[in-house]
Amino acid sequence: MKSSTLKSSSISFKPVGQFEETRFEKIHNVIFQSSNEASILVAQEIEELIRTKEKKGKLCILGLATGSSPIRVYEELVRMHINEGLSFANVVTFNLDEYLPMEKDNRQSYHFFMHEHLFNHIDIKPENVHVPDGTLSGEEIIPYCLEYEEKIKAFGGLDFQLLGIGRTGHIGFNEPGSHYNSGTRVITLDHITRADAAPAFLGIDNVPRRAITMGIATVRDAKRIVLLGWGQNKADIIKKTIEGEISSEVPATYLQEHPNCTFVIDKSAGSKLTRNKTPWLVDESCEWDEILTAKAVLWLCITLNKSILSLTDKDYNDNGMSGLLAQQDSYDLNIRMFNRLQRTITGWPGGKPNADDTNRPERAKPARKRIIIFSPHPDDDVISMGGTFDRLIEQGHEVHVAYQTSGNIAVSDTDALKFAEIAKSINSSNKTDALIKSIKEKQENDYDSVEVRRLKSNIRRSESYAATRYLGLEDKCVHFLDLPFYETGTIKKNNLSREDVTIVIDLIKEIKPHQIYAAGDLADPHGTHSVCLDAIFRALEKLKSEPYMKDCWLWLYRGAWHEWDIHEIEMAVPMSPVQVLRKRNAIFCHQSQKDGVMFQGEDSREFWMRAEERNKNTADKYRRMGLADYAAIEGFVRHHFI
Repeated sequence: MKSSTLKSSSISFKPVGQFEETRFEKIHNVIFQSSNEASILVAQEIEELIRTKEKKGKLCILGLATGSSPIRVYEELVRMHINEGLSFANVVTFNLDEYLPMEKDNRQSYHFFMHEHLFNHIDIKPENVHVPDGTLSGEEIIPYCLEYEEKIKAFGGLDFQLLGIGRTGHIGFNEPGSHYNSGTRVITLDHITRADAAPAFLGIDNVPRRAITMGIATVRDAKRIVLLGWGQNKADIIKKTIEGEISSEVPATYLQEHPNCTFVIDKSAGSKLTRNKTPWLVDESCEWDEILTAKAVLWLCITLNKSILSLTDKDYNDNGMSGLLAQQDSYDLNIRMFNRLQRTITGWPGGKPNADDTNRPERAKPARKRIIIFSPHPDDDVISMGGTFDRLIEQGHEVHVAYQTSGNIAVSDTDALKFAEIAKSINSSNKTDALIKSIKEKQENDYDSVEVRRLKSNIRRSESYAATRYLGLEDKCVHFLDLPFYETGTIKKNNLSREDVTIVIDLIKEIKPHQIYAAGDLADPHGTHSVCLDAIFRALEKLKSEPYMKDCWLWLYRGAWHEWDIHEIEMAVPMSPVQVLRKRNAIFCHQSQKDGVMFQGEDSREFWMRAEERNKNTADKYRRMGLADYAAIEGFVRHHFI
């Protein structure tokens, strides 16, 4: 599928001349550049279905999903209702699932989610809304599940089923092992599913172990199914589902047999499909630009466990790359790709003074650069680029670090209480007593008070200062932006605002940097990195006409979840064993994020362990390509905003 747009005559995503099926893919899918664009088109399909049913005097029966994937779809449906007169008076909804046990007014309940994002803002009749009841227990549950099934059948089944997909391949809460004929029932949640939900529940221990879910058979009976998949974290399971064999171990593969199902995914989620990751295995006549050539050559090295300079004509021909050799012989190609990779390596991330910079990733001049390192959370700087950070300071550049958010929500109540009690022991007051009381009396659904949030913010600030001081950065070069979008006191953040962007603009205007480093790791489990990067992009768009911006380069780093593939890396900064240790010590300064960090995603290891393994793996890949053997490497990609 080479185009991410649909024919204007069809907004239903149906496979009419829009899907180039390969021998690998078994489910119709459409890939978009952004989830926003895709969500709007999905909402338009739902709108068309509702209006068509309304004209015929019929009810429209929708199966709805929760989680982060459909939120933008619901926002667009609400907008259509308010601005375009879309009525939901003829709509009946059935939600896929609900945690068990779960009170309806609990902010983590799917009942609460659906009302917050959709039902409270449209004219749907309350009696037409069906969300599984998470308050049931004992003998009530089985009859309730059977009744839920009967209600769906009584309405003639689902006209449209909206789905997300979990990393286990679950749809609804149909976890691995679910039977294709399963109906609505109680199920025990997989550990991975609970780990993914942990951020919303402030820790995996708070995530329910069971849920009520609509069954595989119920979902498959829907007349139309659209599954949404966004982000790098979904790439592996999307590939398994679309290209793998049908298996109960990946329940979403049952959708391969559905006659009217489409996966709507963004570029990141579709990145590991064969036609995207290794397109030469699908079509040997693909267009061999520089990036694809580098990707293919490095893939071939890893696949064959060979260095670049040892690849032969036979290696290329046997692996679908004969088209490459039509342009040049393997000897010249190998040397060109080896030199390309070698030139990414530099021990001078700010540029090497008085050196020929023709083949270096950074400019030699000015020798002393003004630099801003943007860090979404107060520890992303040292986790993601601690070695480079250290090197920039050591080499005499004017380095500033800007912490975009306070990170207060990632401080546990236990840590907050510890610091509040220390404060009381030093200077007992009504204020410290109130803090301690507020933390101790906090209930499951309570938000932190403003005072407790301020305490948690100060904990993160003090840890940030400890890390930057350890690296030798002066306090005056440390900036805490506290972007307003983050300061809600809850997992759910506000949308990025003009005020957020203005704060970033003002700092860039003040520093007038030659280099900006920003987090390009969009796989963090709570989405803050994406919003923070968007704030930087919007700021740079506003500022790009400023004269000093023409001398500013933007480098993107990645964090604790993923590293750039080496064919993407444009600057590779090697670290010695001593620098690896210094980076580790800087990460250790963030004590509140050690030993059971609240938002660690699917990986239970501490951030310093993940970062070291990631950096060592990158160095190992360079070594396997035939280059020097370094202890660790941090990788960066340049973003050309001008």
